[in-house]
Amino acid sequence: MIFKAVGEGRPYPDHGYSTSKQWSDVPPSQVRLDDLVTTKRTLDLEALLSEDSTFFGDLFAHVVQYQGELYLEDGLHRAVRAALHQRPVLHARVLVIDAQDGEVGSAPRG
Repeated sequence: MIFKAVGEGRPYPDHGYSTSKQWSDVPPSQVRLDDLVTTKRTLDLEALLSEDSTFFGDLFAHVVQYQGELYLEDGLHRAVRAALHQRPVLHARVLVIDAQDGEVGSAPRG
């Protein structure tokens, strides 16, 4: 199994991070693919096979940690590519949303 689970949609509150600039303030770290829950069920094969799929976007996947789960918000194609290359980890920006008050941060996942 590549991912912990395949989900549909975002089960966490809106975090307000919608631009590359906002996400660039979150430092990248490594996450295990088998710890991730996807937020999309479908994959575009053309995007998966494209050599320049990250040319205009962030080099790192976007992950949201909410209530102890890691949700892959953006970067499904990068994650599948990593799995096809037999890499168990993915470099991602991990945004932490506090389960109690919805506060956003980028604290370590420890």
